Amino acid sequence: MVIDAVPSIEMVRFVNSGTEACMGVLRLMRAFTGRDKLIKFEGCYHGHADMFLVKAGSGVATLGLPDSPGVPKSTTANTLTAPYNDLEAVKQLFEENPGEIAGVILEPVVGNAGFITPDAGFLEGLRVLTQEHGALLVFDEVMTGFRIAYGGAQEKFGITPDLTTLGKIIGGGLPVGAYGGRRDIMQLVAPAGPMYQAGTLSGNPLAMTAGIKTLELLQRPGNYEQLDRITKKLTDGLLQVAKETGHAVCGGQISGMFGFFFTEGPVHNYEDAKKADTVKFGRFHRGMLEHGVYLAPSQFEAGFTSLAHTDEDIDRTLAAARAVMAEL
Repeated sequence: MVIDAVPSIEMVRFVNSGTEACMGVLRLMRAFTGRDKLIKFEGCYHGHADMFLVKAGSGVATLGLPDSPGVPKSTTANTLTAPYNDLEAVKQLFEENPGEIAGVILEPVVGNAGFITPDAGFLEGLRVLTQEHGALLVFDEVMTGFRIAYGGAQEKFGITPDLTTLGKIIGGGLPVGAYGGRRDIMQLVAPAGPMYQAGTLSGNPLAMTAGIKTLELLQRPGNYEQLDRITKKLTDGLLQVAKETGHAVCGGQISGMFGFFFTEGPVHNYEDAKKADTVKFGRFHRGMLEHGVYLAPSQFEAGFTSLAHTDEDIDRTLAAARAVMAEL
């Protein structure tokens, strides 16, 4: 079902987690191209493998850590970074490292530095650049996969990467991950090819059963329309409440994925996101908890709705937000 759903996936390999999927795809990028360097984007998080803990998002951003202690400089020497939505910076990295870059990995819609959408032409430009330089394009769809469309961000934006990583959403929330892509690339993975990959819980029956049922439910008519409707109601409502109570807030949503920042915005990248008032967000988050609403506990995390959420849930959340923002 994963192969049928995600445009880029002709072959798939199940692993223990989204982090392990990113580790596997990193090794595969190098094995296929014979190159060592990769490009990632500031504020994007691809698991806690050493090479990815450079200007990472998620908990690294929340705690204000530029990188992680315990990661040798030699390990990250081949990790190149660029600001998200900055195509010119990516072009420059390719020019400065001719024939050395194995690929580009990114969250096509950023969720680990807060919710940040790609500017018009950004994903298309990455697709062209990687093809021109013989590098691979990897979409980390651990967050966006099956959330913003059944075929993920690549279906939503009409861009097909070479490889894709997915997380526990394909196991109905149970521990599992996967990576997949073009058949000629994936055939390098053992036992079909020489690139080693193993995992104790890869494809365990419980997670696979839950995942199959999740994908079946998502295919029911009207489900994505419902996700988009209630998430838009929530996001538009939060922005309106903020405006009426005198707070500078920007944000947005795609299907069941959303986010907002306590700043005028717009937010195009991690540097923009860092201008948000995190102290105010912390007070807002605490206030919402006291009203029984549990949001993502960081300004640098996207939020998600689900098919279990109702209009009553959204109305209650907006009422709580109004009460809290009025006291901030």
